Amino acid sequence: MKIHLPNSAFLGNIDPFLRGFDPSSPETLEITANDKWISVHPLALSMIAALGLTVKPGGVVCRKLEAKSRHYLVRMGLFRALGVASEINVTEHEPAGRFIPITRVRTSNELSSFISEMIPLLHLAPEQSRTLGYVVSELVRNVLEHSGSEQGAVLCAQYYKKSNSIRIGVADTGMGIKASINNSHPAATDQEALRLALWPGITGTTSREGGTEQNAGAGLFFIKSIASINRDFFVVYSGNALYKLLKKPAGKRPRLHADPFEDRHSREESLPAWRGTAVGVDITLDQTAEFSALLDAIGGTYSAAVRERVRARHRRPRFI
Repeated sequence: MKIHLPNSAFLGNIDPFLRGFDPSSPETLEITANDKWISVHPLALSMIAALGLTVKPGGVVCRKLEAKSRHYLVRMGLFRALGVASEINVTEHEPAGRFIPITRVRTSNELSSFISEMIPLLHLAPEQSRTLGYVVSELVRNVLEHSGSEQGAVLCAQYYKKSNSIRIGVADTGMGIKASINNSHPAATDQEALRLALWPGITGTTSREGGTEQNAGAGLFFIKSIASINRDFFVVYSGNALYKLLKKPAGKRPRLHADPFEDRHSREESLPAWRGTAVGVDITLDQTAEFSALLDAIGGTYSAAVRERVRARHRRPRFI
């Protein structure tokens, strides 16, 4: 496999980074980077670290980094996660309030411990902490419950003081969304599977609309809705398909849609195949609505969508 860190790869312009991924020769991983500057979303780092976990020791080759910003990769724990030595010397400072380095989560207990340790580090207000904790919990829980990945979930996050926003990336190398959704719902393509995964009340654990008591098929829909309300980016990449929620214009009141294709978005379905799922989301904290009110709005859309799908399934043709 080969993957290249460009000078810039955030959710708004992450497409070239994904197109540059080469999944061939999965027994090795070669990492290269722009020689001038590296500024990337945590999703890119989580993806690279997740790939590294699938390669045997000695199979990761990281070409010498010349970029002035290469120390960022050390501080985010990329080389440690890959198990490779780094010649880059940095003076490490306490990460509190700024970032969560690359972390691997494989069990529910590890997830609970991670969230309890993460929230105090970022010094957020109670409502912001609740929103962030929910987002991270749902993203990682999806991996643990649906991916079948032996390596678990790989995640990291970065806080940006100037914009008062946090960017989160979670990746796994499990079965992918299409295989998971097809356990209970037919999806012929990776893009169709992404659409179903983002549709409220649809889960690969059951064919029943609304899911089960344990899994309501609401996690990705809720996170997409939080990003939509706050006019932020949200990205899901699995197989050869990408779904990207685009920022809504300022001044236009955001609307919640059950069908993700009705949101302002872009999508691709001819990308290099990602064996698993990668999700990135940006959250602008000073725009985050009061969480209980937000849940009410999302919950209303969710309930209406489930009722409509139930009616459609039981609808019978009328003969005149």
